[in-house]
Amino acid sequence: MSSPDLSRSEQHAYDAARFATIVGSAAPEAWARPSPVAAWTALDVVTHLVEWPRDFLRGSAGVDLAPLDIAADPVAAWKTHTADIQGLFDDPAGRMVSNPHMGDKPLDMALSEIYTPDIWMHSWDLSRALGRDFDLGAERAAAMLAAAATMEDAMRASGQFGPRVDVPADATPQEQLLGFIGRDPYWRA
Repeated sequence: MSSPDLSRSEQHAYDAARFATIVGSAAPEAWARPSPVAAWTALDVVTHLVEWPRDFLRGSAGVDLAPLDIAADPVAAWKTHTADIQGLFDDPAGRMVSNPHMGDKPLDMALSEIYTPDIWMHSWDLSRALGRDFDLGAERAAAMLAAAATMEDAMRASGQFGPRVDVPADATPQEQLLGFIGRDPYWRA
């Protein structure tokens, strides 16, 4: 889910910039810290957000973006990656994504449905790995939770989400969403 007043391109730019701030704030020794994603470090969160969309675009849209050495310089890799993806949002040039799970869609629509929300959600993971909090936004979290609940079986079957983590009845929308996707909203490094 995204903010209704932002275009797909603007939402990606906004979420990617927020993530860039987190990436840029990490001390070199922080990249090895554990994250709320089981068996992932802080560096693994960034690596995931750079590698999978590049692989997805190559296989589903024929867009071949150069590989990046994330471990050597996560900040530079994120900056380059964001510019590459933002360029596709800003000028999709009629490109289509063809994927067995999504069907055929305009490239910018596909990215805004699966990639931009991934940046947004993993911003919380990276922040927590670095010992900080991150506000996903109550309205956006509630909207995402409502949408995700309608496709819970498919989400769980994908293997991309852990088992639901129980949260108190009075949990915030962010805590509810994090619990739904298999994160402990109270996790600390």
